[in-house]
Amino acid sequence: MNHQAQTIRHLCIFILVALSCGWIGVWVDSLTGETTGDFSNTSNGTKGMGIFIAAPVLTWLVLRTFMGDGWRDAGLRPLIKKNVRWYGVATLIYPVVIAISLLIGELFGWLKVQIHWTNYFAGFGIFVLAEFVKNFFEESSWRGYLTARLLSLKLKDIWLYLIVGVVWCSWHWPYFFYFVKPEQLFALFPYDKITFCVLALVNCTLWTVMYTELFHLTGSIWPAVWMHIIEDTTIYSLMYDKHIFIETGKDILISPVSGIIPCLLYLGVGLWLRKIRITREVQ
Repeated sequence: MNHQAQTIRHLCIFILVALSCGWIGVWVDSLTGETTGDFSNTSNGTKGMGIFIAAPVLTWLVLRTFMGDGWRDAGLRPLIKKNVRWYGVATLIYPVVIAISLLIGELFGWLKVQIHWTNYFAGFGIFVLAEFVKNFFEESSWRGYLTARLLSLKLKDIWLYLIVGVVWCSWHWPYFFYFVKPEQLFALFPYDKITFCVLALVNCTLWTVMYTELFHLTGSIWPAVWMHIIEDTTIYSLMYDKHIFIETGKDILISPVSGIIPCLLYLGVGLWLRKIRITREVQ
């Protein structure tokens, strides 16, 4: 079997595991009677949730260690000295886009911002530690394996973004509908299920552009891990602790999680990173 055929076969294995592991976890929880909780709170974790988060990582570990994929493109080295400015960019992307979105929302009267800064930062330390572990598992799978292996096939960028975005989003479905409490999900996504599914798919695909390009530029998963941590801590604190109040019906436009305006801004960031990467490649 030639190298490209092997890569495609291994990608199919990885994608199949990613798309099925959460549903297997749901089934396991139904057998054991364990109840769902907030995935960011490990004390509420279930065996099914453990399968959901660990299976993609275990799969790429096997594929890289025992089935010939190797480690060269895994992006596990931080490469901080080489990528200092990209770590800085990763730190700023979400806060800047969220600040712009909130400003637009305030100007148009779509939301009110009432941030109590002491409360906002109170739980950051513990939350960041939990998010560090969770986001290493995610980014080592979606960027360090799926994106890296697709890059080796030299696909057109649009197909790369679409494949990673759809798989990344689809992996989340069991989490959204079973592993997280309905009231927690509604606090972030106050939509009917069909609207939610469409917006989640669009959101993941648009975000994929900037995550892919950041990984492509740096050759490391760690700027993406750090950016994902910033995203989770910033957005979840705003929404769960009710520091912002969005007018009914305006979430679809301005919500920091899934609003059209923030998503377009994130796409703009991704395309800007892509332009920098292409410029580098032709020099």
